[in-house]
Amino acid sequence: MAERTAEQIQRDIERARVSLADAVDQLAYRTNPRRVSESLKATLVAKAQTPQGKAVLGGASLLVVVLVIRRVTR
Repeated sequence: MAERTAEQIQRDIERARVSLADAVDQLAYRTNPRRVSESLKATLVAKAQTPQGKAVLGGASLLVVVLVIRRVTR
């Protein structure tokens, strides 16, 4: 195995440091609570606008209405 010079080791350390900093920045971006909640909201809105999503929302709304009517009549 060839011996590495101090300069080569220093360059490797610097490259590793930059790579690690990029990885940390990506993790911070991905786990930002505001960005996560906005992404989740956009996903839910998109799913709710599909025919299947509309059917689920309609069924859930009907169930809530039936439960409220049952509660009021008792």
